Amino acid sequence: MEQRFLKVPRNQLGRDFAVGDLHGHFSRLQESLDQLGFDPSRDRLFSVGDLVDRGPESEAALEWLARPWFHAVQGNHEDYAIRHVRTGQVDVDNWRGYGGGWFLDLPSDRQQVFAEAFAQLPIAIEVETLEGAVGLLHADCPVLFWPRLESALQDRYRRTSAACQWSRDRLRQMDRTGIRGVRAVVAGHTPVPAPLLLGNVYHIDTEGWKSGYFTFLDLESLQAWPREVVTELAEQE
Repeated sequence: MEQRFLKVPRNQLGRDFAVGDLHGHFSRLQESLDQLGFDPSRDRLFSVGDLVDRGPESEAALEWLARPWFHAVQGNHEDYAIRHVRTGQVDVDNWRGYGGGWFLDLPSDRQQVFAEAFAQLPIAIEVETLEGAVGLLHADCPVLFWPRLESALQDRYRRTSAACQWSRDRLRQMDRTGIRGVRAVVAGHTPVPAPLLLGNVYHIDTEGWKSGYFTFLDLESLQAWPREVVTELAEQE
């Protein structure tokens, strides 16, 4: 059964980290986890989506999703795959230009396997910490009161889901309005040179899949590794 909003209890054993967009670079991710000192027997990793496309290891996404300590929300690139299989309503030339060729070139039965796995991922995850809940989604939070998001995601037309996966409004407008009812929200989707805090929303796609680095945000301390969170774009230049 597909679950659009997932609540996860606090990690009683180790640490919880969020990581930015991966885009088919799982070997790089593992190298970064090793440097971080990540312990899969105790720690958990939460991806803000876009596991696939662009990079050479997109097919490894299924293996990572099978790991009990790895969790992810649906990004817009997972949405591409789901819609392509279920509705066919995807501009395939556009998608191929954004790295979707690996998927489009798969046999249809293999496409189905990936699409169904991606469809099981929630649009939003809420992780409990000692200081309160931290929300994770791919792109942006379209509601200003986090507890309303769960019901809003049941919209049959999926407008709220689309905003969570595709919107760049907060970053484009440098909107510092906080999301009430939650300690913090973590998002990716729009690349930033360093982890950026707007209101209580952390943007952590620092292009580890390209020429940047993967940002890991400790959900308990809200401290980022390997570079500190900034609050102004000028500080990133």
